[in-house]
Amino acid sequence: MKKIQLILITLFIIQCTYAQPQHVITTGVPFLLIAADARSAGMADQGVATSSDAYSQQYNPAKYAFALDKQGFSASYTPYLADLVNDINLGQITYYNRINERSAFAVGLRYFGLGVIETRKTGEPDEKSVDVSPNEFALDGSYSLKLSERFSMAVAGRYIRSQLRIPDEYNSSKPATSFAFDVAGFYQSEEIAYNDFNGRWRWGFNFQNLGPKINYDNSIATDIGGANFLPSQMRLGTGFDFIFDDYNKVSLNLEVAKLLVPTPQDPKPIDLNGDGDTLDPYEDGIDAANIAYKKIGWTQGIFQSFTDAPGGFSEELKEFTYSIGSEYLYQDSFAMRLGYFHESPVKGARQFFSLGAGFKYNVVKVDVSYLFSASKVKNPLENTLRFSLTFNFGDKYDEN
Repeated sequence: MKKIQLILITLFIIQCTYAQPQHVITTGVPFLLIAADARSAGMADQGVATSSDAYSQQYNPAKYAFALDKQGFSASYTPYLADLVNDINLGQITYYNRINERSAFAVGLRYFGLGVIETRKTGEPDEKSVDVSPNEFALDGSYSLKLSERFSMAVAGRYIRSQLRIPDEYNSSKPATSFAFDVAGFYQSEEIAYNDFNGRWRWGFNFQNLGPKINYDNSIATDIGGANFLPSQMRLGTGFDFIFDDYNKVSLNLEVAKLLVPTPQDPKPIDLNGDGDTLDPYEDGIDAANIAYKKIGWTQGIFQSFTDAPGGFSEELKEFTYSIGSEYLYQDSFAMRLGYFHESPVKGARQFFSLGAGFKYNVVKVDVSYLFSASKVKNPLENTLRFSLTFNFGDKYDEN
């Protein structure tokens, strides 16, 4: 069972390099894209233009410059593939400090544990087993600054380490490492008086996980670009708060996202020695398009990702995902959340509804969320409860 689990995990996380019929984009370290906190998860994994909270590090660190509390600490726990195994999970902790009226910094740690896997060198039943615990983590820090009273920007740096290889007498267990950075912005309007309510607009963007490829197998020569792209992504979003009175507020949010990673191309035959005889990629396993794809650099890939879909502009549009979320707040102490996420059926088919709730008492806030799949493709987080715990302390800042 453990070996079957290892195979499933490896197939899911270490992305295949052969172009797929539907041109599904795959990357290394995809755990960076999983919504780790329950508040964002309750609104369909969105957070680039929602109001500031302790979890902003993952979605838009520029929001920290608008935080209402001087300091905040959060811890989140997310079971993963809960219907198959019980020891795979994602954990995250963050801390932020709003230094003054204009700036803030934050640090975060995200850890993805793949459970304990029992290994044997020969596979004989009487052989003594060795337990290994594959894992991945990312350590990051950010700095945000208000460039005006209503607009802020932020930069973030991230160290990524992936320890998925299982050591044996033929392979090294050296972890794969890389680094990435984010560039983000956030706008929040002043409170506007309408006929029956007050309102506030929010806009946000984040270009995240921009950085060099990550190479899982250090024993393989990289002269043809054997490493995987990081899950570089563009997030764009907007939100509006309906402020009915001092007790009741409803927020509506819309977010779109796109991977800044080249699209795999259809397999092409290759002439290795120039004699005119080509090899069939399906029969011989050597694919010219796949080799060319591996040679694409990460900076070139960012720009190429907007124009390289084999199906043209119509397919390019299918590489955008969108989510719609809402949040009801009562006295800033109780929250209810709903959301819907959509990805094209030919680009991964992630489609789900989410709901969540939050409770705040004094400086402590607890959030939970639940996901319902709306696709024929099973979601790894289906039937999973996500939990987050937040502590806010220090001086209070005025939202206006």
